[in-house]
Amino acid sequence: MALAPSTTHTSARSGSTRFRRPAAVAVAVLTATGLLSACSYGSKSEDKSAAAPAAASSGAAKLSADTVKIGYFANLTHGTPLVGLKEGLFQKELGATTIKPQVFNAGPAEIEALNAGSIDIGWIGPSPAINGFTKSNGTSLKILGGSASGGVKLVVNPDKIHSLDELKGKKIATPQLGNTQDVALLNYLATKGYKVDAQSGAGDVSVVRTDNKVTPDAYKSGSIDGAWVPEPTASKLVTLGAKVLLNEKDVWPDGKFVITNIIVSQKFLKAHPDVVEAVLRGSVNTNAFIKANPAKAKADANAAIKEAAGNALSDNVLDPAWQDIEFLDDPLANTLQAEADHAVTAGLLKKPNLAGIYDLTLLNKVLQAQGRPVVADAGLGTK
Repeated sequence: MALAPSTTHTSARSGSTRFRRPAAVAVAVLTATGLLSACSYGSKSEDKSAAAPAAASSGAAKLSADTVKIGYFANLTHGTPLVGLKEGLFQKELGATTIKPQVFNAGPAEIEALNAGSIDIGWIGPSPAINGFTKSNGTSLKILGGSASGGVKLVVNPDKIHSLDELKGKKIATPQLGNTQDVALLNYLATKGYKVDAQSGAGDVSVVRTDNKVTPDAYKSGSIDGAWVPEPTASKLVTLGAKVLLNEKDVWPDGKFVITNIIVSQKFLKAHPDVVEAVLRGSVNTNAFIKANPAKAKADANAAIKEAAGNALSDNVLDPAWQDIEFLDDPLANTLQAEADHAVTAGLLKKPNLAGIYDLTLLNKVLQAQGRPVVADAGLGTK
């Protein structure tokens, strides 16, 4: 995700009172073409359909739609759909309504699919959700709920960097110019007093934009000294001898920040609220399953990744990466607002109007039915 042209390249950490200092903020920023990348692993490849649609339950009652088209990534941070589809927890709630899954590798492609009607509901990162909503003037999508928090770390070569005060003159990789982790690093460096040009990455610390697929090789070759990256890239680097210098969750209040949301086409939500509610029940039940059965859920997610991507993650990568991600129903709306606010403060994003980006009505209905507390939209919900 490329940054939009900007005349401001330093960030003041004012705004949200939920932050403590210094704080790295995974903010949403516009690309040069007006797109935002997903919280994926830096992949730019095209989306692909899953091998086969999920089978509808025999003899079950059908909801208002014959099918529901669901999009997600083959990433650990999308563990809810990976596990829920594998365990049949979504299909159980949907009855005779057939699931048609589609796997994506980048947020912009998923937003385009949602806008085109190729998918109805999707799991996606905060940046493309914000962009999809604002670029459509609030007409394309709604955030239905949360899915995951965490899973981002600053890992470094311990022979070159021993503390957070030793970043000057070093080369630190991020997945892509202007993506969520890139901006988080830029903002963190600003709080430490380092001067870095946001566009070029040049300055007191060299920010090197490197696709996560090649970041391990860049680390092995010595062309980078560390990286601010999502899982499982962070854990892959640790297997190569890197050490975790900072876990991003440690700079957020309560250790939580949104990394994956559930979105829906507004058209589909209006036409088929019963189907949307069923999917949300499946999501809530899946997150409960993950918490109750962590080992089975982790194995399910890895098996789904192997089916979609061709290769499973090794245990020494999978185990620490999975442990660092929290699966939850709360969209952590305050952190989404904080991301946007700090992007604006940094001069990297024109102030977006996020009013109405959330519609948590059906999620809260599902939670209340299970005797659980409702979640808040931080004043950004449907009026």
